[in-house]
Amino acid sequence: MPPDLTHLDESGAARMVDVSAKEVTKRRAVARAFVRMAPETAAAVAAGDAPKGDVLGVARIAGIQAAKQTGTLIPLCHPLGLDHVDVRAAVVDGGIQIEAEATVEGRTGVEMEAMVAASVAALTIYDMVKGIERGVSIERVELIAKSGGRYGDWRRRARGTHARRRARGARRPRAARAACASARARRRRRRRAARSRRDVTTRRV
Repeated sequence: MPPDLTHLDESGAARMVDVSAKEVTKRRAVARAFVRMAPETAAAVAAGDAPKGDVLGVARIAGIQAAKQTGTLIPLCHPLGLDHVDVRAAVVDGGIQIEAEATVEGRTGVEMEAMVAASVAALTIYDMVKGIERGVSIERVELIAKSGGRYGDWRRRARGTHARRRARGARRPRAARAACASARARRRRRRRAARSRRDVTTRRV
């Protein structure tokens, strides 16, 4: 059994982790979700013209309510007395960006509370605009940052970092790329020559 799977006991059965020995610290988590929709649908949301009313306001309240129910919705999560939950939703290019933040003074983190808040806010937006557009999709429900607890702070790396590194490599001067290709070719020739010498030696024996 992998040692890092703390939600499984020695026999592989699911369990709620015992956190009674953990230190009480201030813990914070931020999660994000994106609801993609057509520009016309987003414009209706921004103008308050959706058939069901204030989409962003209802989504924020739904997210806050959901965060408080995380221990009921997710079987192995500990029920937490949350100190603060904030859900923000805004119309941006391509749809609606949701960001949920949760904080607590406790023995376990609030990552799931933040992610549940963002997820339910996104689902609420879908429910409130599906009469306008059925093709709305929910994308990138993800943890953005967390702090507190045994492992301290963590923040998600900015999207596109690996792509930018690859792009920098692709922009190397032509002479440098040619030199690398020449070096690889020389190594291949040396390997082929070594194999040929071994073959000749074997045939002589």
